[in-house]
Amino acid sequence: MDEIRCPLDEAAEVHRELPALICPDGTFSYYAYRNLVCAAAERLKRRGIAEEERVALLMPNDWRYVVIIMALLRIRAVVCPFNSHTPPPGLKPLLDKIACQTLITSLPQMGCETVADGRALNPEDLVDIDDARQDRPTRVDIRLAQAATIVFTSGSLGSPKAVLHSYGNHYYNAKGSNRNIRLGPGDRWLLALPLYHVGGLSIVFRCLLSGAAVVTPEKSEELLESLNRYSVSHLSVVPTQLHRLMRQGFAKQHRTPQAILLGGASVPANLLEEGFAAGLPLYTSYGLTEMASQVTTTSSSLSPEKRFTSGKALPFRQVRVSEEGEILVKGETLFKGYAERDGLNLPLDLHGWFATGDLGYLDREGYLTVTGRKDNMFISGGENIQPEEIEMALCEHSTVAQAVVVPVLDEEFGSRPVAFIQTNSGDLNPQALGQFLEERVARYKIPVAFYDWPETIGPQGLKANREWLRRLAAQKLASP
Repeated sequence: MDEIRCPLDEAAEVHRELPALICPDGTFSYYAYRNLVCAAAERLKRRGIAEEERVALLMPNDWRYVVIIMALLRIRAVVCPFNSHTPPPGLKPLLDKIACQTLITSLPQMGCETVADGRALNPEDLVDIDDARQDRPTRVDIRLAQAATIVFTSGSLGSPKAVLHSYGNHYYNAKGSNRNIRLGPGDRWLLALPLYHVGGLSIVFRCLLSGAAVVTPEKSEELLESLNRYSVSHLSVVPTQLHRLMRQGFAKQHRTPQAILLGGASVPANLLEEGFAAGLPLYTSYGLTEMASQVTTTSSSLSPEKRFTSGKALPFRQVRVSEEGEILVKGETLFKGYAERDGLNLPLDLHGWFATGDLGYLDREGYLTVTGRKDNMFISGGENIQPEEIEMALCEHSTVAQAVVVPVLDEEFGSRPVAFIQTNSGDLNPQALGQFLEERVARYKIPVAFYDWPETIGPQGLKANREWLRRLAAQKLASP
């Protein structure tokens, strides 16, 4: 299948008056959603946006953002969402890296500072709420192979990479996910992840293919408040978000979502235990930007021990583990390559497998367990240390909510581990944690220092920025 009818056109016919976008401004039906997108697409073309042109988006999550994404895809432009916290000096080299000269932003000063030689467009000039009532009976076919998005990796170690996806990558990722987690007309998936992250984008596609609604809350609204206000049925969160919800009594409220998809970072076992004990419908997953989001996910009917894995490969994906323990992936969701100004780089082996850099193992039934990343490992006194092993051991302690271990330079051993700890109570007891680890890891793996979790965790993202924490640890050790 090379082409499909635009899923939005199809949804507008099938689900005409059912909710598609739910936000503080009201509820837009699929019919209205299609009209908004068609009108925005026409305005984009009038402003000279061409097919295959790369267009950067820099704005907070809201319903207009979703409409603009769909409008750009409709005219076969390439959507390039950027971290909304990126300062102008950091944005310029990224725009240059992907040869992008058009920026859509709700921050006028950002446009002036970053694309002086290009175009800066205001989203409010592209999307008019009155367009929702004006019928636009146009039909568009989508080429599954067409370039659709460029999403930057988190860059927790080193500079971020620009991952180019086809429309088919997102389409098949959503189809496979929807076969595993039931989603349909009338359901509501809260957009609690940023649209510059592949986890946020995937919500838009899952809802579009299933007839469910995307809920875009106020930027300042607390997550728990949004869940209650909009009667959310589905939720995607990272472990930090789930931890905060649990501390706020989320599990004790009368109505919880039908499904909570948990990913974006390794999940502490004690957090999972707490969630399962409270009866939360948690689905743990493993995914990566290069595979357009989920690769493996647990299902609703699993034995207790399998629920602590990252699940099995979803439809349209394949997973294997190399002899060295590295997770390899391929399938319909595999990206087109890393975008550079001069072309694409798609690093695959002779059999088409992409090496993720993640370490793990598959059991006999195909359930994946992720143990860490190759590039996180460091050597201390001639011994290999995998930080995730120490982090998992720390998270077994009843007071620990999250832990990140990073190396610091040491004259005698080369490197030594240091831990940043987020506790449930706010009180950190380094001595108790050190004693706790003595029974669980080798002595050389016990951190030489334990620090409180920083109020800001470094450059904004869904994962803790290890490089930023490593520099912070070095500063703390150097301080008298």
